[in-house]
Amino acid sequence: MGGKHRGRQGPGEPRLRGGRSGQGAGCARAAPPGDAPRGARAPAAPSRGRDSGCPPGCTASSGAGPCRAEPCRGGAASWGRAEPRRAAGSAMRDYEEVSAFLGEWGRFQRLVFFLLSASIVPNGFNGMSAVFLAGTPAHRCAVPREANLSGEWLNASIPLELRGGREEPSRCRRYRLAALANFSALGLRPGSDVELGELEQEPCLDGWEYSRDVYRSTIVTEWNLVCDNDWKGPLSTSLFFVGVLLGSFISGQLSDKFGRKNVLFATMAMQTGFSFVQVFSTSWEMFSVFFLLVGMGQISNYVAAFVLGTEILGKSIRVLFCTLGVCIFYAFGYMLLPLFAYFIRDWRMLLLALTLPGLLCIPLWWVIPESPRWLISQGRFQEAEDILRKAAKINGITPPDVILDPSELQDVDSQRQQTYTILDLMKTRNILTITIMSVILWMIISVGYFGLSLDTPNLHGDVYLNCFLSAVIEVPAYIISWLLLRNLPRRYSMAAALFLGGCVLLFIQLVPSQFRAVSILLVMLGKFGITSAFSMVYVYTAELYPTVVRNMGVGASSMASRLGSILSPYFVYLGAYDRFLPYILMGSLTVLSGILTLFLPESYGMPLPDTIEQMLLVKGLEYRPASTRNSKDEEENPEIFKSTAF
Repeated sequence: MGGKHRGRQGPGEPRLRGGRSGQGAGCARAAPPGDAPRGARAPAAPSRGRDSGCPPGCTASSGAGPCRAEPCRGGAASWGRAEPRRAAGSAMRDYEEVSAFLGEWGRFQRLVFFLLSASIVPNGFNGMSAVFLAGTPAHRCAVPREANLSGEWLNASIPLELRGGREEPSRCRRYRLAALANFSALGLRPGSDVELGELEQEPCLDGWEYSRDVYRSTIVTEWNLVCDNDWKGPLSTSLFFVGVLLGSFISGQLSDKFGRKNVLFATMAMQTGFSFVQVFSTSWEMFSVFFLLVGMGQISNYVAAFVLGTEILGKSIRVLFCTLGVCIFYAFGYMLLPLFAYFIRDWRMLLLALTLPGLLCIPLWWVIPESPRWLISQGRFQEAEDILRKAAKINGITPPDVILDPSELQDVDSQRQQTYTILDLMKTRNILTITIMSVILWMIISVGYFGLSLDTPNLHGDVYLNCFLSAVIEVPAYIISWLLLRNLPRRYSMAAALFLGGCVLLFIQLVPSQFRAVSILLVMLGKFGITSAFSMVYVYTAELYPTVVRNMGVGASSMASRLGSILSPYFVYLGAYDRFLPYILMGSLTVLSGILTLFLPESYGMPLPDTIEQMLLVKGLEYRPASTRNSKDEEENPEIFKSTAF
């Protein structure tokens, strides 16, 4: 059933509303699907499964945080309000047909593929820059020279604390300097003449001394974000993800109104400009506000680039763009981050170095075209045809005399008859259960992914090498997840990845402290499993929701993912109290999410549902046939015409 092409319709066979054209799954890690552009209509394609024109691992119209994907749009405009599917069918199907003369992999397509992929590289190193910008080096209370302490008392001025099974100098306390000065003046010796454990302590009234072994300076050393102010470092990172949340919410609407290309370059300029201003921050508050704005720009240009690529490229190339293009190039940018940070140890200069590559994207304005699909949706047919003719010239192809027939305007401008809202995600017990499970699943996976990525400075060994390994492990994770999506059931693939990621994180606490390399290996295996699950969850969720609310469903789940990323810095923060606590929490939650996945319906090889009544049934829910479907429909489509109502 899943491999059967649904574009063909036998005599007497009921026609499913909207035709399901181009409704494939998402690919790994792009932007939140809640930002889906209204003009991004899905192209015609065969049904779901390996024969689908929008194959597993890619979309027809998407917006990865880490690198994530969105479902092919079949009529949902944004996750707050979905538009009916009347306009999506014929006009966009005709676009696929009339643009077929360009071929799939000509010079024009290669140019768009690589340039849009390259534009995502800066997102890779900017998205995780907080790892080094907000790094916390070893520190202790400063003792001013005017304290008049002897060398012995100066060395003994910081009390020892038990940390990680070893005694280390306190980071936030010192012995009261006035008392130490008296003992030093009297010639008394610490330890032998004076019992240090009985001395009164005081906070770091004169600031802190920071180790420069790893960082020359960070925002932590710049504004003393330690001890009573140590909550400010994680908050800066959380505010960046708040910006990502806000940007993912508005980027789709901006792309709908102003066009993919305009929003792409405007938000790239926003990201680069605010990041440059951030270099000259004079306070933590100023830095954090601009970090939020950088987050908004980062995700917005990611969404625009992703949508633009999936709308311009043909069916067979979209899967490559979603994986080898978007995701691998994002990971490549992530790999560059520790390389930049290793050679540039001052946070201001590092931020400047991470900002300047954004200027290299300026010439792309004259090379990357606007989406012809969006132009058609706006009624700008001549501009769309000009782009297609230019593409034909680049590919060395003679275009037909007439490319776009104005009569195709009828479907684009046809009157909308039905709308859907976010409340439709609670219309039946089945869709409500799937929504709740998806929200929980996405939030937990996001906490695990970003928590492990941000935790690399706390691992044993070299922080730069650990960050590089954390980036490298994403490449095989994307490749494996893509292969799993193409060949194996979704439910078991997702559960296996989550069980792998969660179990190895729980095992870390059992590794003896002398086997540090084993601990790092387990963390990287955990990152591998969670990254694979993050890549697959977009696909799986997109296939579970019906076309009429698919964008809303995946968008709502993606918003939960953003909330998870906002919380993730504080999971890392818990490591200051217990080194294993973040891994125990993330591992336990990840295993629970793997168990939760097993209760979701299996969508592999199944036709994408168009309506809420056609949704696959969650395991354990009572089967109740929908009264709105006729018996003939149910006989011919027994697997998808299921519904549970309150």
